[in-house]
Amino acid sequence: MTDISTLLEELEKGGLDERLCRLGCLEAGKAPEGARSRIKRAVAGFQEAFHPQDGQEVAVLSAPGRTEICGNHTDHQRGRVLAASVNLDFLSCASPNQSSVIRFQSEGWPMVEVDLKRTGIPEEEKETTASLVRGVAEGIRKLGYEVGGFDAYAISDVLPGSGLSSSAACEVLLGVIINHLFCGDALNAVQIAQIGQFAENVYFGKPSGLMDQMASSVGGAVAIDFRNQEQPDIRPMAVDLEKEGYALCIVDSGADHADLTAEYAAIPQEMKTVAAFFGKEVLSQVEEQEILENLPALRQAAGDRAVLRALHFFADDRRVGQESQALESGDFDAFLQLVKESGRSSWMYLQNINPAGAVKHQEMAVALAAAEAALKGRGACRVHGGGFAGTIQAFVPLDLLDSFKEQMERMLGEGRCHVLSIRPEGGAVVWA
Repeated sequence: MTDISTLLEELEKGGLDERLCRLGCLEAGKAPEGARSRIKRAVAGFQEAFHPQDGQEVAVLSAPGRTEICGNHTDHQRGRVLAASVNLDFLSCASPNQSSVIRFQSEGWPMVEVDLKRTGIPEEEKETTASLVRGVAEGIRKLGYEVGGFDAYAISDVLPGSGLSSSAACEVLLGVIINHLFCGDALNAVQIAQIGQFAENVYFGKPSGLMDQMASSVGGAVAIDFRNQEQPDIRPMAVDLEKEGYALCIVDSGADHADLTAEYAAIPQEMKTVAAFFGKEVLSQVEEQEILENLPALRQAAGDRAVLRALHFFADDRRVGQESQALESGDFDAFLQLVKESGRSSWMYLQNINPAGAVKHQEMAVALAAAEAALKGRGACRVHGGGFAGTIQAFVPLDLLDSFKEQMERMLGEGRCHVLSIRPEGGAVVWA
């Protein structure tokens, strides 16, 4: 690690520019002031929050948000996904504090303090940032590492509630910090992702799959098969959207995530109910033909929505392979058609566009309708992430990009359409 004054000197001289370019935080040939100013902001926040001594050594670390390209609600059934990290991230300045207390502050939020001497899973920390801090630390301790206290100040441009998974980015960031400060960077990206999921499932209390953490931690575009959960099969994908003449847009529908935990939780629960009918734990252990052959009894036992959600799983799981093949062969038109099919399946079978019973407020559905109109029969759009609220994803022809963004923001609200790019690296040490 290096002291703060040396870090800031290197930053001003451009010593971090090449690293920022490789991370996708700074585009080659573009002015570096924006990327440099984010690091300065993180360092200034660290100084204000923790009042470090002169010469105190710090590290700068980063973890990106992610976009799901295909595989909507397939990961928790140990299926396949196609995902990518994006050029929005959690960025942190961090340093050990020689105590047993982790102090973590995210810009604009109260400081979180977690004493590692306290054992167990405190009930009052459930569904809070403190639970993620404690869970990640405990997950790494379970691997045999001595985890001590540290101070970390983080800033984020991962849009909250956007389906870009700011929670997974935070978990991966915490894993990268602890891995660097206490493990000598010995943990690999898959381990850090698994630890993040452990924290979210066990300490935070949300039954998520592993896709979000894996895409954030591994980085780039990746096809992932979760059938072997301990050692998932990860295949890097070469995706150059600009070369294909397209941009990736994430559009905020304006819907509120509040009180939707039950809607999200019902999807894996119902899929597992179908799997249990066949004596299995998850749907990837069942054959699609078994569903069709036992349809009457299965409908009676699990209910129609559960059966439809199971059929979506098999279709989207299959589409991951088809989309990956289309991208590898350079058939972008076939890829876009599959994106549309995935979106229709999420709406018709998975049913994660509108919350149950929603009539007056159907923001996701309106956003999809608006996107289809703005695309004029070109490109593709689909639900993004968990559904019910948050965002949609659109692949927009570059010649339509300006008009698409203008039309979407005119119909849905200013600042709702975000143009992103795929980040080539996942969770990373930026400078130490």
